[in-house]
Amino acid sequence: MGISKDNVTGLVLAVSSSIFIGSSFIVKKMGLKKSNTPGRSAASGGHAYLYEPWWWIGMISMIVGEIANFAAYAFAPALLVTPLGALSIIVSAVLAHFILQEKLHIFGVLGCALCMVGSTTIVLHAPHERIIHSVKEVWHLATELGFILYTCVVVILVSILIFYCVPRYGQTHLVVYVGICSFTGSLTVMGVKAVGIAIKLTFEGMNQFIYFQTWFFTLVVIGCCILQINYLNKALDTFNTAVVSPVYYVMFTSLTIFASIIMFKDWDTQNASQIATELCGFVTILAGTFLLHKTKDMGNKPIEQSSAFSTPDRAIFATPEQDNINNNSSPC
Repeated sequence: MGISKDNVTGLVLAVSSSIFIGSSFIVKKMGLKKSNTPGRSAASGGHAYLYEPWWWIGMISMIVGEIANFAAYAFAPALLVTPLGALSIIVSAVLAHFILQEKLHIFGVLGCALCMVGSTTIVLHAPHERIIHSVKEVWHLATELGFILYTCVVVILVSILIFYCVPRYGQTHLVVYVGICSFTGSLTVMGVKAVGIAIKLTFEGMNQFIYFQTWFFTLVVIGCCILQINYLNKALDTFNTAVVSPVYYVMFTSLTIFASIIMFKDWDTQNASQIATELCGFVTILAGTFLLHKTKDMGNKPIEQSSAFSTPDRAIFATPEQDNINNNSSPC
């Protein structure tokens, strides 16, 4: 990769995207906290945050970040742009530490680092994307048996999470809300790619909006985005932002890469060494995620020794009541 003007432009756009997206988590949670009245919080199904200016500022920040990220791919290769998305985790964690007073222990920082290393390893060793010339070509890939089966599995899992797990475990298990966002997001990216190709080709003089496939992908993107926003708000309103941001990034990135491999059959062009490196990246991500969750309360004031030996260890995913108690404690 040469140091060309386009590469510099793509680098600046990618870094700007991470700053906007990372900041949006914090600003949106500030809005959620301000609108957090009994019976009207996002966690309890309320939508009072829609009347809070801070939430809209955070939403605008996220949109600007996503637009910048989309534009970055037009100037620089994916191997430069995609790994820089991990910077949003650092931005979110640092701002949460100083603005929201959500303390992140040193082992939590290490967990974030492992998540970023694992995700970066996967991205850097992922195969190059195949060149797509029309939205019909994307439709052909999306309607092949492999991706149809993946889509069916995602729909079934998301339905189980929404209708069975959310009422029972949504307030105590972070993976429920984040899982919904991540599984849905993997389909969103595929739809965004199709719509992006349609827009690009239309600007080049080949109108793609005369095909129903373009409008179908557009509806998929809109529907998936609404679902993601709803449950991401619930996750931010219920759990620590410094945990939500990296876990969401890790799950979303992993599932998106997995969906892309199925849809575009990228592993057909890779050797065993490249595939093994990507699998090592997944293991690193899992290790970082576990460490982040297991140590997320270590920065709070320790309980008395007498109760420490008589109380069982907390679950990895704490309840909101426990989080509130810990967040109100003085840090070490």
